[in-house]
This record gives sequence, structure tokens and C-alpha cells, in this order.
Amino acid sequence: MFLLKSDRLLLRHFNITDCESLMRVFGDAEVMRFGDGVQTKEWMDNWLRACLESYQTRGFGPYAVVEQSSGEVIGYCGLFYFPDINGRPEIEIGYRLARPTWGQGYATEASCLVRDYAFDTLNIRRLIAIIDPSNAASIRVAEKIGMRYEAEVMLEGYSHPDHVYVIESGDFSP
Repeated sequence: MFLLKSDRLLLRHFNITDCESLMRVFGDAEVMRFGDGVQTKEWMDNWLRACLESYQTRGFGPYAVVEQSSGEVIGYCGLFYFPDINGRPEIEIGYRLARPTWGQGYATEASCLVRDYAFDTLNIRRLIAIIDPSNAASIRVAEKIGMRYEAEVMLEGYSHPDHVYVIESGDFSP
């Protein structure tokens, strides 16, 4: 069983029964402000199935972030494969948490777990984060885990470029 653990959080593989908990993330317009907007239950079911498939095909994916004290799934943090970001394949560390948990350091804590797992266990050498330049909170998380701004990227269907933050395995010492 896959499990990453910190003092306050557990990260585990998603299962199909996590859909209801994820409504607090994907169903909240404020949480989804820098994404594709509020999503439906059908969309979330498909997203969860894609997570399960990614674990099998890539050996990684987004992970359920579980608050240890409550046992609640409060969002996700994990790894996403992109075949072409500015001309090269990349692996992104991505995170989104339910709004009541914001401002408690959970995104940074979860991201550190995933960063260390990617570098130390999966032997990934480079991680990126694709962040809307207006999303100050996500930029702070990326910087706290050692990422630095590298470039802009214009993703298909977007009206403005996002920023690419990067960290390489030799950039820090855990």
C-alpha cells in the first residue's frame, strides 16, 4: 500500500470512493478559480479513474491528502506527466486543497513529501509547477519547497501564459 506520512498528513492513493470528499475541492469555485472552474461529479469520477490508471502506467499520480487528526481527505498533491511543456516532457508537482484547510501549511507539507518521494524513490531528476501568475498562494508554496521561476508557458485553450517553476534533484538537501 502506498503511503507518505508527515506529522499532520497522510498521502495515499485515491480510491473511487473519494469522490464525495473531492467535491469540497473541485466543487468550490474559489478553489478552482485558477483552474478549469467547478467540476461535476461525472468529471471527478473520470479524474479518479485517471489517477488509478496513472498509478499503474506511470508509477505515480496525484495522491489523496488526508488530515491525520480527522481522517478526512482534504485535497490532492502529486505528480502529473506532461508530454510537452516548452518543447520537453515534464513532470509537474500539483496541489489543491479544500478551502477550510488553507493557510495552515498543508500544501507545503504535502508538496515536500511528494518532492522528496519523486527525487529519492522515483529517481525523477526535475519537477515543475505550472502556476497562474496571479496565484500568489501557489507561488509561495512552490518557492517554499525550493522551486524557482524558469519561464512562461502558453497552454492550449488558455488566454494568458502561466509561469513554470522548477526544482532539480541537486537543488536542495532534504
